[in-house]
Amino acid sequence: MSGRLEGKVALITGAGMGQGREACRLFAEHGARIIALEIDEKALADTVALVKGEGGEIAGFVTDVSDEEQVKAGVEGGVAQFGKLDVVYNNAGVLWRDYDSSVVDTPRDHWDKVIAINLTGVFLVLKYAVPHLKENGGGSIINVGSISALVGFSRPQDAYTSAKGALIALTKSLAVQYGPDHIRANIIHPGIIDTPMQAREMAKPEWVADVVSSIPLGRVGQPRDIAYAALYLASDEASWVTGAELLVDGGFIAT
Repeated sequence: MSGRLEGKVALITGAGMGQGREACRLFAEHGARIIALEIDEKALADTVALVKGEGGEIAGFVTDVSDEEQVKAGVEGGVAQFGKLDVVYNNAGVLWRDYDSSVVDTPRDHWDKVIAINLTGVFLVLKYAVPHLKENGGGSIINVGSISALVGFSRPQDAYTSAKGALIALTKSLAVQYGPDHIRANIIHPGIIDTPMQAREMAKPEWVADVVSSIPLGRVGQPRDIAYAALYLASDEASWVTGAELLVDGGFIAT
């Protein structure tokens, strides 16, 4: 089935690779016009070329989501090009295993940088995007959390975990605040996904085997697994879904 997002305009952050790139492709395949925000200029150009090559409409903006002026320029530039905004998919994030550790081992500047991208970046995007959703008469906000926000791990990444946990609370607040404006807000919690962010770990067969042994469905997730979940939340099929947490983890949390 195609056309589930026909006529909609979707803003996707972290659009240059992994889950963000797959979301750009899948949303465009289903009829959405894409506003793509990405800090890496080459990765963004590659995504734009890929979507256009597949027949989609996309506008790319080089954007560091932790920089307010860049975020404002990307949001406003995209809306100016396409005329409205229906969907905001806050996918951008960082997982730096050697940079982010326990609260006693993480330097303050490392903590601040991880929070700035994973949490403050969502705030900044929504600061400029929500008024356009309201003007449009409603829409869908999709945030990306993590299974790390739901369970503890023996290898700590406390800034990342804290940011993702805070996004759960923010998502619920958004759902209640903006429900009367017909704006829905939901959060996806991905499990272990085979993306460039996990590339170093995925190159270790013993690590992959250990992870797979803990997943009931018996495999690591793929970027399109998350993109399909986001597609549902972006579509009118989810018109009565808000304030929800959607686990897409192969059953990891259920064990």
